[in-house]
Amino acid sequence: MSLHEDYHLVEGPPDVDSYVTLRERSGLTPRAREQAAPALAGSWAACHVVGPGGRTVGMGRLIGDGGWYFHVVDMAVLPEHQRRGIGDAVLTWLLDRIETQAPPGAYVSLMADEPGRRLYERQGFRTTAPRSVGMAIPVGGRLVDPRGTR
Repeated sequence: MSLHEDYHLVEGPPDVDSYVTLRERSGLTPRAREQAAPALAGSWAACHVVGPGGRTVGMGRLIGDGGWYFHVVDMAVLPEHQRRGIGDAVLTWLLDRIETQAPPGAYVSLMADEPGRRLYERQGFRTTAPRSVGMAIPVGGRLVDPRGTR
């Protein structure tokens, strides 16, 4: 997927300020700068897209163990730059990275919010329900059963 000449895909994550802004403005859960720095440093692979004026307008990251599991995270494009192929270019770059650098048979997953589902399906992702479903728990959200054990 090629981008319009006004946009340039850059290997590596965006800077912390751009990351925080992209998450917030694109509708992802906002994160604090203190969360952003280690998250970006912990990426297995990442890229971002720079648009007119040198501003970061899109991003995506892969987290994983480098062998078997890879998870697509932080797929985001600023609203005023959506529907221009930026998300497709980012996801293509991330999946190409897995194809060329991960061992055969690697497993790639993601949590698909409604706005991104068509993009993910075009790239070959399929829902896994009812065989399996995504589950999550926030830190501090674990329940303790009445016997006092977790």
